[in-house]
Amino acid sequence: MFCMVKRTSSIDIRCAVVLLPLFLLSAGVLRGQEDSGEIEDITGTYQFLSADDTLALLEEDGKLKGYIDVFQGEDESDAILSYSISIGRRKKNQVEFKTQKIHQKYYRFTGKVERGSGHEEADSDYLRLIGDLEIVTLKGETGQEETQTMRVVFKSKGRDEEKDQ
Repeated sequence: MFCMVKRTSSIDIRCAVVLLPLFLLSAGVLRGQEDSGEIEDITGTYQFLSADDTLALLEEDGKLKGYIDVFQGEDESDAILSYSISIGRRKKNQVEFKTQKIHQKYYRFTGKVERGSGHEEADSDYLRLIGDLEIVTLKGETGQEETQTMRVVFKSKGRDEEKDQ
């Protein structure tokens, strides 16, 4: 510490007595700030699988509503498929949702929410949804599920990105 010198004197001891509690207190405050990083609300829009796709969430009392807009290829009849979230919930940092079926396909997500690299709510990547996305396709007449699972990170869109939508 800056008060310490090679030889011990009463000034050095007093300095240590004063600085040690301050050091311990500041370390505890910083640790407390890190622990209290609970995310109150995850309402907003997130980038989905591609830059053109959007995941929109509305959180109300731990329940999630919203939709996923997925842009289709140019050869498809629909430009965008909008999958409504049929079941969704959040408990602390755990997030789960499932969409309705369109053309025998739907999405399931299980993961967690955490802070991203954005500093303010209006910044892109302020929040991240990290977890496993399942793309479930029902096969023809049998109705058997074929599931493709992937690890994903959905970053929240900034306010400027939301206005462009």
